[in-house]
Amino acid sequence: MNGTHLSNRLQTVADFVRPGARLADIGSDHAYLPVHLAKQGVISAAIAGEVVKGPYHNALTEIENEQLTAVITARLADGLAAIHPDDNIDTVTIAGMGGTLITNILESGKSHLAHHERLILQPNVGEDNVRRWLQDNSYEIVAERILAEDGHIYEIIVGDPTDTPVTYTAAELKFGPYLLREKSPVLQQKWRQEQVRLDQVIATMKQAKNAPQQKIAAFKQERDQIQEVVLDES
Repeated sequence: MNGTHLSNRLQTVADFVRPGARLADIGSDHAYLPVHLAKQGVISAAIAGEVVKGPYHNALTEIENEQLTAVITARLADGLAAIHPDDNIDTVTIAGMGGTLITNILESGKSHLAHHERLILQPNVGEDNVRRWLQDNSYEIVAERILAEDGHIYEIIVGDPTDTPVTYTAAELKFGPYLLREKSPVLQQKWRQEQVRLDQVIATMKQAKNAPQQKIAAFKQERDQIQEVVLDES
């Protein structure tokens, strides 16, 4: 993967960046995403934010090698602190981290958002945390994608700011409102794998001398929810 050829995961993130966007890519690593979008003429400007010096220098090198320093600025900063008011950012991408970390970045950096930015988020796990944060901070989920690549399953969640309160059901927060409507084979694969994991956990707990019945019941309930909501109605 490089700035010319993205992974399917990052290309899906890129697909939701609107033409002419002013992008902040947080946790940009090699800055492949903004470099790709700049080379395609999609974005008008970008910030590649990194909190770790190694990836920050990787981003600097990539941007300079592609002769894109007039379009993309690399910044060493913690999360959304990479965004300055005069950047006029209207799109934020955060990809390739856990959902808890993404929500922590969003929550701790809220003062750097003007609440007109599109948020394109790709958590590796903990997608429900991301959806809950969007709901609680007046962002409407306007699109979702799920894909399998290199033995992993990824979800991309797109949130746009709204003045109208948004409330999602527990099932929508867990599985995704758009993903539930589509019930793609990849979604079913993901949650079948989770069922297998839950069955293994339950079997291990049952072997304990003092089996934790409440935990077992909770895991069984979660397994049944997956069966009912994702699999049986597909």
